[in-house]
Amino acid sequence: MVLTTQGYCFDVERGPDWLYVRLSMSTVPVEDSSGLADEIWEQLQRQFTYRAVLEMHDVPMLTSELIGQLIVLLKRAHEQGGALRLCGLSEACQESLKICRLQQQLPNYRDREEAVHGSLPHQPR
Repeated sequence: MVLTTQGYCFDVERGPDWLYVRLSMSTVPVEDSSGLADEIWEQLQRQFTYRAVLEMHDVPMLTSELIGQLIVLLKRAHEQGGALRLCGLSEACQESLKICRLQQQLPNYRDREEAVHGSLPHQPR
């Protein structure tokens, strides 16, 4: 199921106990991404799970608005005993999280399997 909100498209896939959300930029640029956390949260509630892996392979950069939405989503998931994990972040996106000192709260995993298993994220050499 492909959904669009506030400058982003996301494809939702249900897995065992997890929701996989592949995020990408919409073809129509929008400055405000404030509805993204709400839209993804709604999908989590519909699927009766609070654990999500956001596949970020198609996101070239993390704006401050997007980082804010990720934090909102992370807090909501934790409040429900769930988890939010990211995978496939580009080097630029990883650097953005590092600058914001969020690499511990939002670590980057290589792929969805690594994210689900929660093993230590792949570290570049």
